[in-house]
Amino acid sequence: MRIEQLGEGTPEVAVVAGIHGDEPCGPKAVDRLLLEDPDVERAVKVVVVNERALERGVRYVNEDLNRVFPGDPNAETYERRLAHDLVSELRDCTVLSLHSTQSYARPFALVDRVNAVARSICPYLPVSQLVETDKFTKGKLISHPHTLEVECGLQGSPEAVDHAYDLVRGFLAGTGALPLPEGKNPVDAGEQDEVEVFRMDQPVRKNGGTEFEVLVENFQRVERGEPFATADGDELVAENPFVPVLMSAYGYEDIFGYTAEYIGVLGN
Repeated sequence: MRIEQLGEGTPEVAVVAGIHGDEPCGPKAVDRLLLEDPDVERAVKVVVVNERALERGVRYVNEDLNRVFPGDPNAETYERRLAHDLVSELRDCTVLSLHSTQSYARPFALVDRVNAVARSICPYLPVSQLVETDKFTKGKLISHPHTLEVECGLQGSPEAVDHAYDLVRGFLAGTGALPLPEGKNPVDAGEQDEVEVFRMDQPVRKNGGTEFEVLVENFQRVERGEPFATADGDELVAENPFVPVLMSAYGYEDIFGYTAEYIGVLGN
């Protein structure tokens, strides 16, 4: 685990990258920021976490790091020990955790439940969607207090690196570590009019098969009776209306993604 700091003093703001070794956009974005060495107004801790997995280009070494928080310092597995060390480093910090996905090219944010951190920071981010994930946070860093997670774009794409960098700069503006560009307000900084809020509901299981296709767009409502995917050429049809989130053919081994419901607009 590599730990860097911008500014002087005890950091109360942290950016976490490289939880998964096959998601290089976060480490590349924070390296870009560190190279620039901006003059921050609050100390910022930058953590590149799973260096072993990053070096190998694999998601994890022993087990998925983002399923074993808060970890165990005496665990046999590397990731469980690493989880414990990371939680210790993030104590008393407001945290941005950078990820990428195989399901959606544009960035969006995720949080355990919408709280003061999400309400205050999301308007500074280049996102149009915020997803509540409280049913599915066991073992994940997002369950850590004051943590906001972002999906930066498609895994391995150069666009995801650019999105990650913009998300970090927005997060640092939202936490008062960096000033906004002159003449900008929070909504301008995020370049969106509003942030729509969704709540994850149920996993969408594959139930066998070897060849899959997703027929719908993430964050676009699927109606009852509408085909949303295929498994070995057979159409799967929605039993009830839902909004797809993190839906992709091969992002997960046993599920396509998740159903969600639309909650409203952040701040309303």
